[in-house]
Amino acid sequence: MTYVISGLPVAEFQPLFGLSDTDLAARGVIRMTADAPLGFPCRITLADARPGETLLLLNHEYQPARSPYRGRHAIFVNEAAAETARFVDEVPPVLTVRKAISIRAFDEAGMILDADLAAGDEIEPLILRLLDNPDAAYLHAHNAGRGCYAARIDRS
Repeated sequence: MTYVISGLPVAEFQPLFGLSDTDLAARGVIRMTADAPLGFPCRITLADARPGETLLLLNHEYQPARSPYRGRHAIFVNEAAAETARFVDEVPPVLTVRKAISIRAFDEAGMILDADLAAGDEIEPLILRLLDNPDAAYLHAHNAGRGCYAARIDRS
């Protein structure tokens, strides 16, 4: 089975790029500068920002389904992001370097069917196992530590 891991659409966030800190604050957004090679994962590029790059920290509705699992959480987006990442049959390093990733399988109604934790080279087998369920419409990856949304996973 093939799968695709996708970042968030860059066009959704481009209107925020370059706004003043005052204008961002009025929208509940904070500009931060990466000060380490890990710890600032962009949800558009699916890559950690390099030290010195600026990111926007904002609240994002990652699960808009009208179900009890509807959800919002803080995410980073890199102001240098130019296109949405798409990884086919490949787990991006931004996921494999984390201690643990929660992978959650949802049905068409946005209800969780199954979920589990994995790290590193255990992520792909978990993705394949969860997508093997014919009722799974899509998967979400979340950082297990802080619970932040990381990426969407679909059959390709």
